[in-house]
Amino acid sequence: MPAYLHHDPVRVEFVFPDGTRYTARFDGTANDQLAAELAAAFPALVHPHGRICARKTALHYASYLRGMVRWLAAEGFTGGLSQLTRPLLFRFWMAVTVQHADLSRSLLRAAHEVSGALPPDVVPYLDGKLIKARRRPDPLPPYTEGEWQRITEALQQVVEESWADHRRALAEAAGGEDPRVAGLTPPNIARELLQHGPMSSKAFAAHIGWHRHRVDAAKMLAPVREALYPAAATAAAYRLLLGVYSGVVPDGLSGLGIGDVTWAGDSSILLDYVKGRRGPESVKLTGRAVRLIERWLEHSALLRQQARPEVRDELWLRLRANRFTAESGGLGYVVSGPDPDGTNLRAKDTGLTARMGLLDDTGKPLQLHPSRIRTTYLNTLSRKGWTGNTAIDPNHSAAVEGDRYLTAQTPAQMDAVETIIEESQADILGRALPPTVLTQEAAARAAAGLPAEAARLGLSDGALSELLAGERDVFTASCKDPLSGLHGLAGKPCPARPWVCLLCPLAVFMPRHAANLLRLRAYFARQSRQMTTAEFVAVFGPYADHLDREVLPGFPPAVLEAAAAAVADTDDQIPVRPEEMTV
Repeated sequence: MPAYLHHDPVRVEFVFPDGTRYTARFDGTANDQLAAELAAAFPALVHPHGRICARKTALHYASYLRGMVRWLAAEGFTGGLSQLTRPLLFRFWMAVTVQHADLSRSLLRAAHEVSGALPPDVVPYLDGKLIKARRRPDPLPPYTEGEWQRITEALQQVVEESWADHRRALAEAAGGEDPRVAGLTPPNIARELLQHGPMSSKAFAAHIGWHRHRVDAAKMLAPVREALYPAAATAAAYRLLLGVYSGVVPDGLSGLGIGDVTWAGDSSILLDYVKGRRGPESVKLTGRAVRLIERWLEHSALLRQQARPEVRDELWLRLRANRFTAESGGLGYVVSGPDPDGTNLRAKDTGLTARMGLLDDTGKPLQLHPSRIRTTYLNTLSRKGWTGNTAIDPNHSAAVEGDRYLTAQTPAQMDAVETIIEESQADILGRALPPTVLTQEAAARAAAGLPAEAARLGLSDGALSELLAGERDVFTASCKDPLSGLHGLAGKPCPARPWVCLLCPLAVFMPRHAANLLRLRAYFARQSRQMTTAEFVAVFGPYADHLDREVLPGFPPAVLEAAAAAVADTDDQIPVRPEEMTV
């Protein structure tokens, strides 16, 4: 949204596209010369060259300009830009807030671009490090259990109420009539908005041929419009509740699109998102998180039909008032996606906090913060998760724990417990078996005894020949069945990282894999140099130990010696993600 301006040496007039104006005067200050030189820099600060694109931002710049001139005058400075010195500016920056220092640096940079009058020894400090460091904010503590429960219940209530209003409005629209004939009632309004899209009171009055004051006096248009087409508050409630259910980072939730939601079966979703500090990530959602996304997609279906093609694939659509009728087609409302920083989906910006009326444990208003919601989610998991201690209550013995918490009460429960135990034992036994390492001689013997070898490996007809031919190769080994991996969904390619294959009972190691196994060992060595011993043992320890003790000793020394010639001590030969690379 650009801002246009007119200026003279002591007056700057801003004219914004919505018709609002703001005039900043700088005459009568303690140093009119310096004020005029700084005011001349405003054209370089206006959008698209700078950050001034709204009245509030222009007011801030003008206010800080006057404050800077007053402070310097109080220190005895009466000259212009060319007479500013480093010691004087350093004292000023140390005396004011970090925000004030930032804006003053922006003003000085723009003024120097216009006039080039600043001394050469001052210019380098306009783009350098802050003289006064920003205070690092304290980490947000997790919500208490009582606050967490109230937040969850309040968000669920908002979602349920907005969904009920949406369903009711759709049902009323089906029985509505033309308001020109039948009058202004909620069903008739819903019928018109459903057929012609969301409209402001002015646009709706023009549509039905009534005076706008009659529409405003009825006070029925806004509730029906928000019921059919969810606004920012409703979208914020859905997004925050999804954060409560899944714990996904706030910036990842805000940037979601329809293409990031992948159905993995009938009751689970694979959600792809981008974490700002790490990059692309994904999480598997089940249960209530899946049902919430389904509900939102159905709730926002009408909104999506009215959206422009460039925003239609955004997940968190919202209805917002639009003053520029060209964009909204004269209807006064436009469907848009979230802002790049997600500010329009924050609870405090949508009125959601006031609507829910949440209070903390001390009785004060409780603010909803997406990052604090994630912190509480992770804290809840850490308190619920298993940490290696078999006792649920440390005051109980293992026998009491088993009798009290693990005793099956019905035959169905007994069958379920026995099934879990059998599957766990089979998994443990499978991992305990020695790795399947096939040398050239072993491969020849396997070809001669194909039926017995296939039965031992649990392979179907033809699978062993595919293994030997390299058709089932992954980076570390060959896979007995890539679509039946232990680390992903059945029927989908196994998503495990390369080193996970070292402990996988489905892996078969062939001589052609020796070079990649040596590259993996070199990768472990690089990781051990940049990680603490405790970190390395926790992340890579079992895989590195299994590689050195079990897998590589199964290959003839000549094979390993020949493969070592093709191994370079870099990450280029390893399929690792950016966050997994070594220094």
